[in-house]
Amino acid sequence: MAVNFETLEYDIGGVRTVVKAVGRGRPVLFLHGAATLEGFDFAEGLADRFRVLLPSHPGMGLSGPAPHVADISDMLLHYLNLLDVLDLAEKPHLMGFSMGGWMATELAAIARDRFDKLVLIAPAGLNDPAHPATPLGGIAPQDFPGYLTHDPAVAARFFPDGSDPAFAESFGADRAREGDLVGRLCAPFGMGHPNLRRFMARITNPTLLVWGERDRLLPASQAPIWLENLPAAQFLSVPDTGHLVPQERPETLKTIGDFLAA
Repeated sequence: MAVNFETLEYDIGGVRTVVKAVGRGRPVLFLHGAATLEGFDFAEGLADRFRVLLPSHPGMGLSGPAPHVADISDMLLHYLNLLDVLDLAEKPHLMGFSMGGWMATELAAIARDRFDKLVLIAPAGLNDPAHPATPLGGIAPQDFPGYLTHDPAVAARFFPDGSDPAFAESFGADRAREGDLVGRLCAPFGMGHPNLRRFMARITNPTLLVWGERDRLLPASQAPIWLENLPAAQFLSVPDTGHLVPQERPETLKTIGDFLAA
């Protein structure tokens, strides 16, 4: 059954910014990863206790073009401006997944007073050579589901299966469009920042780090480095799970919700 989202639309610095919203309660701002192919239906697992706000990044998903974006600083400014426009009655929690975890880390570091708690799910951004991420360009298209989830069938449902040529065409166009934006964000240093540990040290917000033990894209062996550098972090390791933790293990959302509600 499809999740009944509200669709909100804002002009943020000239960029049409679409925000899906669901649920009631304290707001949670969720920053997605380097693609939107898996959608936002996972948010139903938090909607019983929180109002989950799920923007598409500029130039990605449902949001409009953003030719001005040159690096991560443009995204941080965008989200600070979005927060100003949202004018939320309560300080929101901040969640980030994968590339969105990198964004959330830098955003929380420069604007920690704007947020309550922080959740990072398999965050990118560290670029530690001892624990390297898998280069996306080296993965054959047919192998992607097995890199996104420990059970490839979970991720396969988000990909074209050959039965719908129109979907396959739009899927390819969406990935090309999103890949252009991601390429610009990663041009300076790759998907991260060489001084990210310094950013982490500023995050005094209570933080939950969540990682699938079988993540083949961003190895969970990075987790101890994050925990060493985040001043107020705890760790949730999810067994037999790949990169897309909320999709492969929806029950994890209850644990995340308990952390946010405590």
